[in-house]
Parts: sequence; C-alpha cells; structure tokens
Amino acid sequence: MHELALSNIKNQDIRAAATRLSRHVKDHMKKIVSLFQRNYDGDRQVRDEVVPGAEWVAAGEGMATRKWDGMAVMVANGAVFKRYDAKAGRTPPADFMPAQPAADEATGHWPGWVPAVGPDSARIIEGVEWGVRTLFGGGPVPDGTYEVCGPKIGTRHGANPEGLTEHILVPHGKDQLPDCPRTFNALREYLTEHVIEGIVWHHPDGRMAKIKASDFGIKRAQSAG
Repeated sequence: MHELALSNIKNQDIRAAATRLSRHVKDHMKKIVSLFQRNYDGDRQVRDEVVPGAEWVAAGEGMATRKWDGMAVMVANGAVFKRYDAKAGRTPPADFMPAQPAADEATGHWPGWVPAVGPDSARIIEGVEWGVRTLFGGGPVPDGTYEVCGPKIGTRHGANPEGLTEHILVPHGKDQLPDCPRTFNALREYLTEHVIEGIVWHHPDGRMAKIKASDFGIKRAQSAG
C-alpha cells in the first residue's frame, strides 16, 4: 500500500478520484458543529444549551458513533491522503485539496487533504496496511475517510490516547452507540463512565454533530483500545 501510494500519487486518475471523493466527504472534514454551546468567556466548557443547527440530535434523530482520537485520512483509488488544516493564515502546500472553499470566518480553520507520503506519514501507512490485512481480507481499502490511531500517533491529548500497541485503521462512523443518551447531564455521565474521546452523531441526510469528554472538563484516562 505504501509503495502504491508513493508511485501513483501524481497519477491524474487518482487525483481526480481523490478530488471527487473530497467533495463527497467535505461535510465530514468541515468543522463539525458541537451539540452544546461553549462558555468561551469562562471555563471554555459546554453548558446545557443546544447549538442552533444541532436540535435534531436532541430530537432523537441520527445515530451516535464513537469518536476515535487519531489522524483523519482519506483513501482514493488506493492512494492515501492525510488531513491538513491551513488555519490562522497558514499557507497550504501546492497539492492541498480543500474540503471547503475558504477558511471558516469564525474559527480560522480551513481543512483539506494532502498526500500521505514521506517519512512523516509512515505510521499512517502502517495503519492503512493494518486495515488491508485485518478489515478487508488483503483486498484494497475502499474509498472513504478513516481514522488512523496507534502508539506513534500523537494528538492534543498526548501520545497514543487510545492505548494501542499497533497502528490501526477505523472507518469513520463504524462503531455505533445505540444506547448513547442525548441530554446534557446524561451525556456527561456517559462520557465519565466510557473511556472514549467523544461521540459523533450522523444524520441520514449527511449532517453531523459532536461532543467530546473534554468539553465537560472530563480528564480522559488512557483507553485500552
């Protein structure tokens, strides 16, 4: 998979497929709306007030899924791309494929994709190769978006927050949580009891909303994977 990505990354068919896929999944890469309003002028935690546009979650619509803590990647025609955020005026590289036309005016985030090539992407490729072996029976990884997690994948929550011994590939939206509550107090209790980064709700029409344990001020213990 690594050599495939390296040798074909400039192939026009792959770039065209990646561009089409990026457009198809652009809503996933946009800054997903939070379920609850945040106290920006205080402790920066959330309060019991639903964000406009996320009312559908409180109404019982959509499916809750586990939010994994790792690196977002996209696979298109066998080539691997990683998330890149050209935020705060950061100049994106020439091969940057934006997931939205311009940076968000409120947050400054401008997410998109860049090819996952070079030494700094080795752990990402390990995760994709794990997916080939473990999830797809040695066959190709289907086009789509995924999360790569593992011992050498660091996030703002530190190194290896999922407590894994190898690099793995998790399809976005894979781990459904049908018993997950939707009210403020119940979600705070749920995320206190369950050692996960957070929850992403997926609506059938493509809308998404999220909440993280850290939004409630919950200090996450290292997961057992």
